[in-house]
This record gives sequence, C-alpha cells and structure tokens, in this order.
Amino acid sequence: MKKRIAAMIMALTMTAGMLSGCGTGGEEKSAGSAGTSADGGSHLNFGCYVYSTSFDPAAYQNASWQGMRWGITETLYKFNDDATLSPWLADSYEVSDDHKTWTFHIRDGVTFSNGNPCDAQAVADSLNRLFHVCESTEYSSTPKQYIDMASIEADTEANTVTIVTNVAYADLRGPLCFPFYTIIDVEGDTTDAEHPGGYSTSVIGTGPYVLDSFDELSKSGELVKNENYWNGEVPYDSISMMFIEDDTTKAMALESGDIDLAENVTTISDLQKLEADDAYYVSKKTGVRAGFALVNFNGILANDALRQAVFMAVDGETLCDVTVGGMYTYGPGVIPSTLDYDSEKLENPYAYDQEAAIKLLDDNGIVDTDGDGIRELDGENINLQFDTYKNRCLSDFAEGIQSQLKAVGIGCTVNVLDSDTLWMQMQEGDYDLTNSNWITVGTGDPEAYLLNWYGNGGENFFTPDNTDATNYCSYDNEEFNKLYDRFKTSFDEQERKDLVVQMEQVLIDDCAVLVHGYYNSTMISNASKVTGAEIPAFDYYWLTTDIKPAE
Repeated sequence: MKKRIAAMIMALTMTAGMLSGCGTGGEEKSAGSAGTSADGGSHLNFGCYVYSTSFDPAAYQNASWQGMRWGITETLYKFNDDATLSPWLADSYEVSDDHKTWTFHIRDGVTFSNGNPCDAQAVADSLNRLFHVCESTEYSSTPKQYIDMASIEADTEANTVTIVTNVAYADLRGPLCFPFYTIIDVEGDTTDAEHPGGYSTSVIGTGPYVLDSFDELSKSGELVKNENYWNGEVPYDSISMMFIEDDTTKAMALESGDIDLAENVTTISDLQKLEADDAYYVSKKTGVRAGFALVNFNGILANDALRQAVFMAVDGETLCDVTVGGMYTYGPGVIPSTLDYDSEKLENPYAYDQEAAIKLLDDNGIVDTDGDGIRELDGENINLQFDTYKNRCLSDFAEGIQSQLKAVGIGCTVNVLDSDTLWMQMQEGDYDLTNSNWITVGTGDPEAYLLNWYGNGGENFFTPDNTDATNYCSYDNEEFNKLYDRFKTSFDEQERKDLVVQMEQVLIDDCAVLVHGYYNSTMISNASKVTGAEIPAFDYYWLTTDIKPAE
C-alpha cells in the first residue's frame, strides 16, 4: 500500500511540470524528496484539495481563493483569527464622513514577483481590471457582490488609491480582504471581451511563492520562492502542491512520508489516528465556516409541504456526530454558534421528526400510489437532484441525506461533481439541492454571506442577463429583504447583531437553507520536518511564511 501511495504522488509530481505557468519564466524545476529540492534547497510536499485550474481572481471565485491559498497573491488587508484586521499591501487609510470615499496608502517598497513595482497605480490597475473584465467578458467572478464600486483612482505622488463606492460601508477594509480583490500585475494582460482568459493559468502576485508550473489534468503544481518578496525571508525554495482528493489517501501519504503537510483530513478514523501519533502535529480550529445546502425555489422544492417534510426527515445531529464523525457541530442557523450572534435565541419548528414528515406528506397528498417506495407529486415520482463535491465531508452529507429521505419515500439522486462544475450548475439554477462550505464572515461580518438569500423582488436572482446577482436559489422573502436592507445600512453593532438573528429565524421558518453544521478545519504536518503549520480561522491563507522547515 505504501508503494502504491508513493507511486501515485510521484505521478502527480512528474505531470505537474507538463504545463508551464507564468512564474519566473525560467527553467522548470523538478521536486525532490520531502525536505530538499532537486538542487539541494529546502522543499515542501503539500497534499491538498485543488479547487480550480485557474488562479485569476476575475475568472471565478475558486480561482481567486487558490491564488491566495498557494501564497501567490495578497490583498490590501488581511484577517486575524479573531476577525480583526491587519494591514497587508496597504498600511493606512482614511474614510469620508459618508463612508463612501476610502483612501488607502499603499505600502512603499513592495514589488511583484517579476520585479515590477506594486505601487498605487499598479493596485488601481489591478482592481479596475477585475471589475472591467467581470462586466465585459465571460468571466464569472462577482466582485460587485461585496463592493459596489463607483471609481478607483491612483495618486502616484502620494502612493494612494482612492476607492469611491455607490453605497456606504461600515468598514471597506473587510470586503477588501476577500480573495476577489487580490492584487496582480496586469502589465501585458490580454483579457477583453473578444479574448477572455489573459491569465487563465497563472498570475503575477506579491506573495512569497511563484507558480513555476501547473498541470491542468492532475491539478498539481510547482511553486518556487519569490526572490523579490517584500515581507521577510521565504522559508522554502520550492513546494510541490499535490492534488489528493481522497482523505484517506491524504492521511496515508503523510504516514508514508510522501507529503509533509496536508489540509483538512476529514475521515474521522484517519484524523484520530494522526492526532494520537506524536510524529504529527494536528492544528484544529472551529470558527467561521458553515456547511449547508441551497434549496432551489424555482423547482419542485417550491412546494412548501414537500420542502418542510425534507427538513423534518433530515437528522442533522446524527449526520454531524456519526456520519462525519464530529467534523461538524450541528445547528439550524446559517451562522456558526461559535460566533457572537445570539444563536441560542433561534427556534426550529422543523427539527428532525421522521413521523411528522411522513404525516405531512400524507396529509398533502404526496403519496406513493404505485408501491415503488417513492412518493409522487403532480403524477411523477419525486427525484431530487442533489449536487455535491468531495470536500469537507459535503458528499458524505449528501449521501446521508439521500438515505434519510428514502426512509420517508422521497427519491434523491446525488451528483458528485468537481467544484468548478458545481459552481457553474449552482449559478445556472440546475439543481434541487446543492451544498457548499462557506466562510460566513468572509468580509468581517455576515453581510456578504447573507446575500445568498436576498431576493429584492427577484432583482438579485442570478440569470444570464443579471450576472452581478448573488442569489442562486430564487428565494425571495419580503421580510428577509427588509431586514437585510436595514442591516447593510446600519453602523450600530448591536442593531446589526439583532438583525442577523431575525434574518436567521426567517430562513429557518421558511426552510430556505438546509444547514449541515459548523466545520472544524484541520492542518496536519510531519512534526519532524515542518513547524508553524496552523490552520487559520479564515482559511484564505494556507501557505504563509510561518510554515517553515523544522530545525
């Protein structure tokens, strides 16, 4: 078995050099054994889930995350674990009285990995390019989701960037932490309406590492040290990023020594084994992530009785405690109970009750007339399409829910997709249920996250003609919309907290989102080879300069 894992990892590493990226532009480097590169420098083998074959923040959301997680790109500000903010590429700011004009001083002396200056003009060009191509090309990122931009201008003498927004923001630094707004060198970009894809494979950023090569087939890549990094020493000369989809394979690769570091081993037996072994350091953190399934209100689940029965048929606590072995903590609200949003005030009228689910279906004529075990609605067997992907136990939840729904006579087909395909299907509304795992306070508070359910009379529904919208489930509740409108214009901390609780309760009462639970993230390292590998509460940041070779 050990030899088979080694062969698999070696195959991934060898194929990673097949597609040259936009890194240093020099010769390709091959990975050596764990701890050293082929030329004798320090080397890290990182086994991880790879969410995208692109690193362009304008391409789609997963691509923007990947650039930052791989240590290639950085933003103006970054989050600490307690959701406070630290300066990153910007080191100070000023804001107008109406909270619509924000002026950021760009840190002096920062360069991109190619040596070009990352000054105010470069920052403004990067952000303007993001908004421009997302409006004029086939790219699917939605930067307007978090920032309603009016203009972005650079003052080259003062080295400042002034961002004017159409609406007021309590603190624009929070949204600017989101990976959409990573700063890249746009010199030479060819992305336009006729030629989309100027940076389809790689980007030039300011982070400690540079993408040297990437293989789209294996989704594995080679990173090299950014020789121009502005913020201290870069610990590794090279890093192999190895796509390992299966968690047990990931754990076994750690044990065999084929990888030194892994993110999110979610098979509980494998994780417990690693935690019990002093040879490995397991960093585990609960906090800001929630797993949930969107409910498509433009489909069969628009039927209230069916939707309510689905919710009552799902035993969330068993799914969290048994099916995924404690990797999630159950709760009905969309905001994790560990965050300070008074989740104890929430009430769930559709908590797990299998007998009540069966009675509700029977009372509403949703019955099995032909004896095949599946109930019918409008003369046709119910067969919910549940889109999922194999990460953070999401497919385990989908399969567990499939089994629980079958017990009450509701058919469900689980479609296991890659993350990019799932994202596209979600945008197109081609699903009944589709699950994800999201950071809930990704901009510092849940304002952006709650847009998932903001309908605004249908104006916020995502359609081919309305690609700036962020509501992919066609949910539209007037009470929720009014609460959200108040929330986004309030700067009072207590009022905002009270409004979040009210919005959560509306979603629970409407069975608008099937919450799986609140995720416990992990990062596991070989203790003899790696130090400083802590999983952050905001897992925008995987590869940081804190992760170093153990002495």
